[in-house]
Amino acid sequence: MKVCSIGLRGMEGYRVQVEVKELPGMPSVVIVGLPDTSVKEAKERVIAALHAFGCDVMNQKLVIHLSPPERKKQSPMFDLAMAIGILKVKGKLEQPIPSHIAFLGSLSLDGTIQSVDGMLPAILAAKKLGFQQVYAPYDPTFPFQYLQHIDCVFVQTLDQVMQCLQGQPVLFSTNHLPSAVDPPQKTHRDFEHIIGHDYAKYALEVSAAGEHNVLMIGPPGCGKSLLAETFPTILPRLSDEAQLEVLSLYQLAGETKNDSSPPFRHPHHSTSSIALIGGGTQPKPGEVSLAHRGVLFLDEMAEFTKKTLDMLRQPLETGKVTISRVSSTVTYPAHFILIGAMNPCPCGYFGSKKRYCICSPKQIHAYRQRISGPIYDRIDILLSLEAVDLTQKSKQVDCSETIRRRVEAARFRQFERYGEEITNGRVPMDVLLAKSPLTKGQQQLLQHWAAMNDWSNRVQTKIVRLARTIADLAEAENITDEALWKAMAFRRIKEGRQERNMKEGC
Repeated sequence: MKVCSIGLRGMEGYRVQVEVKELPGMPSVVIVGLPDTSVKEAKERVIAALHAFGCDVMNQKLVIHLSPPERKKQSPMFDLAMAIGILKVKGKLEQPIPSHIAFLGSLSLDGTIQSVDGMLPAILAAKKLGFQQVYAPYDPTFPFQYLQHIDCVFVQTLDQVMQCLQGQPVLFSTNHLPSAVDPPQKTHRDFEHIIGHDYAKYALEVSAAGEHNVLMIGPPGCGKSLLAETFPTILPRLSDEAQLEVLSLYQLAGETKNDSSPPFRHPHHSTSSIALIGGGTQPKPGEVSLAHRGVLFLDEMAEFTKKTLDMLRQPLETGKVTISRVSSTVTYPAHFILIGAMNPCPCGYFGSKKRYCICSPKQIHAYRQRISGPIYDRIDILLSLEAVDLTQKSKQVDCSETIRRRVEAARFRQFERYGEEITNGRVPMDVLLAKSPLTKGQQQLLQHWAAMNDWSNRVQTKIVRLARTIADLAEAENITDEALWKAMAFRRIKEGRQERNMKEGC
C-alpha cells in the first residue's frame, strides 16, 4: 500500500511515498528510509493511535518504507500517512486512496491529529508538487484567508479522516472559506511626529520604494532608532504569496506573526552568528530569513562582531542564505532591507557641535573599520545625522500614509517596467540598463565621480539603481541628471571635511 506525504528540506518540499507491507515473521513495526529519532518514535505513536481507533497491528510484522530512501526524514508529520497506509493494509479502509492526495500531521496516543513546525510550508509545497488535495490538522494560527487556492481538508482526529475518505461530507475545507480582508494596520509611530530630519525621511522613502539598504551615522539621541522603527509604516503591505512565504519561515522557526505587515527584526548586537544567519544541528531560519520581505535593523552596528557582520555578505548579495551541515544542506530566502545605525566614534560625539569628542583619530579609524569594506559596498545610502533642536518651530510634513502611497506608486511603475514583482534594488543589472540606459554624459559623470571617490563597480551599480528609484518617485520615464546627482549625494554624504581630516591624520 502506498500513501503520499510531504518532506521538507528547508523551504523546499518533496514528495514522500509511505509504503506499507505486511510480512510473515515476529510481530513488529519497522520503519526504514533514513528516519531520524522523531520519525523512528512514530511507530509507538501510530500503534497507540490505531489501538484507540480499534485496530490492533501487533499480530504480524509490518514494514514501513519512506521513499525516497536517500533523503533523511526529519519530521513527525508522516504519522498520519503511516496510519492510513496501515489501515488500508489491514482492510479497515476499502476505498482506494488516490495518489493526488497528501496526508500531513502528527498523531497523539488517542488518535488526535496534531500540527507540527513546518506544516504551513509543507501545505504550500504540496500545491507546487501537483497534489490536488491535502489532509492536515486544524490549526487556528493558520492564515486561512491566504489559502483559498489550495484544497486543504482540515481534520482533528483519525476517525474524521476515515469518514472523509469514505465519502462523508468534508468538515472544514479551504474551499468553503469566504475571502477575508485584513483590517488596516494601526501603529503608534508616524513620520509626521518626527521633528526635523527631512533629508533622512526622503532617503528612507527612496529606500522603501526601491528596497535599498541604509546606514545612518550620528551621535547618541539624534533619532536613528526612531527613524528606523518608523520606517515599516511606509512599506507596502505584503501580497498574499509573500505573506504565506513569510509565515512559513516563522513557523519553521517556531515563532508567530499575527499581521500582514512586512516583518521588522531588531536583533541585539550580542546576537550570535548562528542566531543571525540561521543554523543549528537541524538548521532553522535566522534573523536574516525572519526579516524576509521586510526590514533587518542593526542598531549599534559597529558593536556586532566583524565575523558576524561579514556573514551578511551572501544574503545581501543573493537574497538567500545557504546553511550546510553534515546531515543536510538547506537554503532559506533572505530578501530584506538592511537598516544600520551606528555612532561616528566610540564616545559618539565626533563632529558634534555641542559635545567634545575625546576619541583619538586612531580610535575613530579602528571603530569605523569594524564594518568591512565589502559591507559598506553593499549599502546603498549613507546618512550622516545630527541632533535636532526640539525647540524649533515644526513645519507641516507628510504622514506615513501619504509617503506609503508614493512608495506604492513607485513600486507599481517598477513592476510594470520589469513585468514581475521586483524592485530596482533587486532586478538584475543588465535588465535595469536595458529598460533604463544611461546617456553618454551620465556615464561620463558617474565615471568621473567614481574615480574621485574611489568607488568600486558595485557602488557604481548601487548609484544607478538609486537614480532609477529617485526617477520613479519623480514619475520620470528615464533616469534624469537630477536623479543621478541625488543618488551620488547619498554615497558622498558621510565624506565631510572633518572625516577627511581624520583620515589624513591616520
